[in-house]
Amino acid sequence: MKKKITIAIDGFSSTGKSTIAKLIAKKYNYIYVDTGAMYRAVTLFAKNNRFVTHDFLDKDSLIASLSNISLRFQFNENLGFAEMFLNNKNVENEIRTLEISQLVSKIAAISEVRKKLVAEQQEMGKNGGIVMDGRDIGTVVFPDAELKLYMTASPEKRAKRRYDELIEKGDIVSYEDILFNVQERDRIDSTRDDSPLVKATDAIEIDNSDLGIEEQFEKICELINQKIS
Repeated sequence: MKKKITIAIDGFSSTGKSTIAKLIAKKYNYIYVDTGAMYRAVTLFAKNNRFVTHDFLDKDSLIASLSNISLRFQFNENLGFAEMFLNNKNVENEIRTLEISQLVSKIAAISEVRKKLVAEQQEMGKNGGIVMDGRDIGTVVFPDAELKLYMTASPEKRAKRRYDELIEKGDIVSYEDILFNVQERDRIDSTRDDSPLVKATDAIEIDNSDLGIEEQFEKICELINQKIS
């Protein structure tokens, strides 16, 4: 029987981390955890309670309300992946909007939020057989993960992917707004004081600016097979 390992996928926004992670989880029958969805759900909670807007952040009120936030993933057989539930409400669609994308880095920079979510993520993955993607998985959540990947691509390519995604969903957005959001999230994620986005020293970098999903998937499966054989 092949051993179950922990796979940590870090990297910039819109590098396809979640897409790759879902494919890996399906192929190897692993648990998939989208940590970005967890931070987005907390952001939605903060927005709904008027703790955050584009030019305002009531950090203390959000911290005081963290015990009122319950997060869980529930697998949807029709979609083939787990959806995010915030306080027992399915918020999968609500957390994927451009507005939440524009606010999430502010919320993710709060140490108390990170502490709460990291503890939950570590509990989810304590027995291995998990693939988790985010910004600090290989550096903070699972520093001993057997396989660490660091996904990157040019801001322009990532903005185009995100733009196409939102247009397909029927959202009215401009490419310029998306590009600005991508660059701003990169800046905040890479410079925040608590758990900034950095490449773990033992992570394997994958620049997918010009790589398709199938090429990336094949490359990553080879790396996984080396680890579990």
